[in-house]
Amino acid sequence: MKKAFTPPPYPYERLSEIRALAEQHEGGVIDCSVGTPCDPPPAQFVADLAASNQERGYPTSAGSPGVRGAAAGWMARRFGVDVDPDHLALCIGTKEFVASSAQYLALANPERTVVLFPEVAYPTYAMSALLAGLEPVAVPMEDGHLDLESIPRDVAERALVLWSNSPSNPTGKLDDLGAAAAWGRQHGVPVFSDECYCEFTWDGPPQTILSHGLDGVVAVHSLSKRSNLAGVRVGFYAGDPEIVAFLRSVRQHAGMMVAGPVQYAAIGAYDDDAHVAHQRALYQERLELLAGALEEFGVDAQMPQGTFYLWVRVPETCVDGWVFARQLAEASGMLVSPGDFYGEASTKYVRIAVVQPTERLELVAERLRQAR
Repeated sequence: MKKAFTPPPYPYERLSEIRALAEQHEGGVIDCSVGTPCDPPPAQFVADLAASNQERGYPTSAGSPGVRGAAAGWMARRFGVDVDPDHLALCIGTKEFVASSAQYLALANPERTVVLFPEVAYPTYAMSALLAGLEPVAVPMEDGHLDLESIPRDVAERALVLWSNSPSNPTGKLDDLGAAAAWGRQHGVPVFSDECYCEFTWDGPPQTILSHGLDGVVAVHSLSKRSNLAGVRVGFYAGDPEIVAFLRSVRQHAGMMVAGPVQYAAIGAYDDDAHVAHQRALYQERLELLAGALEEFGVDAQMPQGTFYLWVRVPETCVDGWVFARQLAEASGMLVSPGDFYGEASTKYVRIAVVQPTERLELVAERLRQAR
């Protein structure tokens, strides 16, 4: 078969050599490369999965009234934003929504051929453009903010969507969501705001772009990080009624449906904030633990404004993030992500996800002290 498109290697599959170095330590590798939650989800969620009685019939694509109401209720409690449940719909985890939305939006606006996203970012924003046959264009960043004034006029005129991500994966920075919404409205470009780390905002309260009005904007949220439920694949998008209605309709035709038992159990997860407060305390403790250990090791590791990632600039003695990732694997058995996973502007960084149990991160700290 002649192929016009060949997918690039999946980023984390490129870490096998460094993983082998980390595994040589007694006690094995401590994987801080992927942001996969390791802590248990709410016990009630697991019980509700078993008791849902939702296994036989097809679930609704947009989500049941119960789960959409619970998600809207969470937004009202957390952000003080009132969203009509009809302007909110489920997705099968937010990664698939990020990856597929550009191709769906292009059906309504075929003359728009550019997907805008932060130059230091989760790679699926750029991949969403490639999968849709569109042009990915990275927007420069200034201290964590999208440099919207740097976008050329002709690019803005061809833009199908602008993605923002705050708190940012991988940098942990907070963006100016109000400025992004205003730019989108000025240029007639929908702004999609990926807010899946909002519960882990350390500088001030969590933020949503919907605080600046619904017109032309869509907020994207997930239970993967908030409730340690990455394995069940459930999130939602909410905002501009016209955009949400269009995506709901197209996704229904495409058969995009969150499993019925998951929809049922997600109601309780969105209704409960106590388990999130507990998880927030764990991540803050782990960030402080690992940042302190890296500082003692001679590395500048600043606390993020949000997320559970440390975005660490490599020492001057290292050529790039790959070299530093090897050094950390050899010194401590910790596996981290080289910065170029997140764009060409990130080669001098590594991302460290503090998702391992605290005792495993304490082992990293002890190994670093011994290596020092």
